[in-house]
Amino acid sequence: MSLFQSEQGYQPLASRMRPKRLSQYVGQIHLLSPGKPLREAIDSSQLHSMILWGPPGVGKTTIAKLISEVCDVHFQSLSAVLSGVKDIREAIAIAKQTKLGSGRKTLLFIDEVHRFNKSQQDAFLPHVEDGTIIFVGATTENPSFELNNALLSRARIYKLESLDIGQLVEVLKQAIGQDEELAGKSVSAGDDVLTVIARAADGDARRALNILEVASDMAGGSGLTEELLGEVFGDELRRFDKGGDIFYEQISALHKAVRGSDPDGSLYWFVRMIDGGCDPVYIARRVVRMATEDIGNADPRALEIALNAWSVQERLGSPEGELAIAQAVAYLAVAAKSNAVYAAVGAIKQAVAATGSLEVPMHIRNAPTAMMQKMGYGDDYQYAHNHEDAFVPGESYVPPELHGVQFYHPVARGTEAKISEKLDYLRKQNENSEFQRYKKDN
Repeated sequence: MSLFQSEQGYQPLASRMRPKRLSQYVGQIHLLSPGKPLREAIDSSQLHSMILWGPPGVGKTTIAKLISEVCDVHFQSLSAVLSGVKDIREAIAIAKQTKLGSGRKTLLFIDEVHRFNKSQQDAFLPHVEDGTIIFVGATTENPSFELNNALLSRARIYKLESLDIGQLVEVLKQAIGQDEELAGKSVSAGDDVLTVIARAADGDARRALNILEVASDMAGGSGLTEELLGEVFGDELRRFDKGGDIFYEQISALHKAVRGSDPDGSLYWFVRMIDGGCDPVYIARRVVRMATEDIGNADPRALEIALNAWSVQERLGSPEGELAIAQAVAYLAVAAKSNAVYAAVGAIKQAVAATGSLEVPMHIRNAPTAMMQKMGYGDDYQYAHNHEDAFVPGESYVPPELHGVQFYHPVARGTEAKISEKLDYLRKQNENSEFQRYKKDN
């Protein structure tokens, strides 16, 4: 008997609705559609050891069970959270007995395999090598970071994806239409209600079915409504629409509040997004964009603070990382603003599109060989550090066609105000210099 079976009595809806055939399985079409490598292996019973990598509730355990049933192999399971080397040895012993007694192979499923340490993972290697077991590990963590290279080299990795809203609604409809206990409660729900549940489940089929089961118990035989779901689950159903209009509206509101120097509004939309389930790392990336697009050189520290917040989130996770991102959001909101670099890059892109591939002027080309030197590469180049202020008045570093064009116009705010003063000073030196790389036409 596996870890996922109970001796008798109650089984949760998610367990009762576990697919018995591949045709009942919802999701992972990139792996299980006809012609895909994993589906081909299952259909031909040419099994290999594998790692199923994906978020919770996407069907890792179900796939392992379906493989064992379709291919008629013995199924054993262990949880890396609860098991040790002794349990592994016992499982291997049973697999050997099964092979000797009936000739059947054993699929050994290891849930949360990343929880096993190196010695525990190494314990599987000889038995994978000699064919005693078909090793199937399930993990929510990146296998390249959490699993031994020796084990990874003997298994194929399959990446499972979160179920989308439509797939979760399909899972819920299957449960309402097929589960006997739900039928006994006369459970009914419209597509709008099922969509609310699917959004709350956030890609997790197990969670979706758990919500449906609890809500059905609370409904007492009446149909499920959004109001009932709100009363039963409260904040748990206030999820973030990661792919819809609300997502783009809220990230837009956050960006505009930062640009508008409103720390209260900025923090409000940040908290709304976090409260709704948005990935903090996504917000951290957008905060870096805000620092470069809307603040720029008016306050160069903004980018440093934004990057540090991103790093804190990745190192510590939530909630510590979220507070660091909030600190960055507040700083960016009150920082001096400039989009001068952003505008300059856009203007240069237009110039490049209009003028094409202008050649590098000869005087600023590199001349590493004698032949290039004879061709005039680097001739008359003025080394800036040999001049006062490390600046060569009248020199030009763009093609002749763009000489004198100004793309970067710093604003008179924050640090960029000083940059503007410096550029004005240097440009006046250029105008007053007797040396002009490209003489103006009279």
